[in-house]
Amino acid sequence: MKEILDFLAELACNNNREWFNIHKEWYITCHQKVEHFTAQWLERLVEIDPELAGLQPKDCIWRIYRDVRFSNDKRPFKEWFGIFPAIKGGRKSDRGGYYIHIEPDRCMFGGGIWCPNKDLLYALRKEIFANYDELEDIFANPITHKYFQDFDDTYMLKKVPQGFPADFEHADWIKRKAFTFSTPLTNEQVCSSDFLEVATEMAKAAKPINDFLNYTFEEYGEFR
Repeated sequence: MKEILDFLAELACNNNREWFNIHKEWYITCHQKVEHFTAQWLERLVEIDPELAGLQPKDCIWRIYRDVRFSNDKRPFKEWFGIFPAIKGGRKSDRGGYYIHIEPDRCMFGGGIWCPNKDLLYALRKEIFANYDELEDIFANPITHKYFQDFDDTYMLKKVPQGFPADFEHADWIKRKAFTFSTPLTNEQVCSSDFLEVATEMAKAAKPINDFLNYTFEEYGEFR
């Protein structure tokens, strides 16, 4: 992982095609290391979440090339590696999954569902409103609570959306537009010899939250 972080640090200082092309072999080496880690992690994850069986590293790792067509930010490359094993498609899945973000000084482990479409978002809010006590118990469980105390509050409405009572005990959950959760990782943690075990332990803590969110698909069907 140290070589990967070193590459990403240099890329952040030289985010242009000329530099990248000169250092393409370095990128390939780092990408292969990410693939190797992902393959090992998937073996562990399938023991925790059997529905992940069949996923390959290529299904879970985001491409480093940015789509700049509709962005004012014209940097051609992402300055991070992201790994997202999730059932029904890995990084392309709309289900809750397990996420490792590798970026110098900004590494993290996360999970959940990011910015779902409006139908899925409404269904998730209904599920939480109807079963908030179950979600309370999940976040209070010591195994989960060690890493994840609540959903992230990055994307939130100012008011409770229409159709839900404003005085609901967990109004902040209903106001969310994304149901993700995360815990930061230091560079030292990511580079440690036991990072695979740490990432697996965090996945065990994340699974009950993902299961709660993914039950929405069983209750209401697919959302496309």
